[in-house]
Amino acid sequence: MSRTHTWLALIAAAAATVATLLLDPWAYNHLVMPSVYDHDWGRLLRVYGSLVLWAPLALCVWVEARGRAGGDRKAGLLLLGPVVAGAVAEVVKLVVRRERPGLHDGAYAFRGFGDRPFYTGDIGFPSSHAMVAFAGAAVLARLFPRTAPVVYLLAAGCGLTRILARAHFASDVVAGAIGGWAVVALLGRWLDSSSSKRGAGA
Repeated sequence: MSRTHTWLALIAAAAATVATLLLDPWAYNHLVMPSVYDHDWGRLLRVYGSLVLWAPLALCVWVEARGRAGGDRKAGLLLLGPVVAGAVAEVVKLVVRRERPGLHDGAYAFRGFGDRPFYTGDIGFPSSHAMVAFAGAAVLARLFPRTAPVVYLLAAGCGLTRILARAHFASDVVAGAIGGWAVVALLGRWLDSSSSKRGAGA
């Protein structure tokens, strides 16, 4: 991605986040389904944002592709993308400290830095599930481009269930989606650069 495209992507991401902030009250009051995780489809979409899914999937890719050119790299990225995205989400939560909407009837509330400074429980921004889901989807779309519509739709479904369950504001989910995609874009660029340097040195 060129520098111009990078800046355009950042501007679009910022605009999307601001727009979603304006929609948070409406989404909290209208996109509600407390029983979403009582259904198999809801549980499936939720686990899409968990390493419980991505770790064994990466192992499957490694078993299938090991020994082939780039096989280890594919499996590594499929594990590293969601792991790094999840870790970044936890760090951002500790900085922003906006609590989950269900705790304050849809109002924004921020935890003080002196209150459990290194504990992310009940902090909602960004959604870790959305960040992991979109990071995993971004890796799959990068490795297998024709899967992109399916994997991103599943990631969006994961984010939607977090809103329906009132576990997150819509802006938590949008920020997580953007963050997950950005993490994989940066990791992919770093891995491509490392591969090019190794190739040039061979």
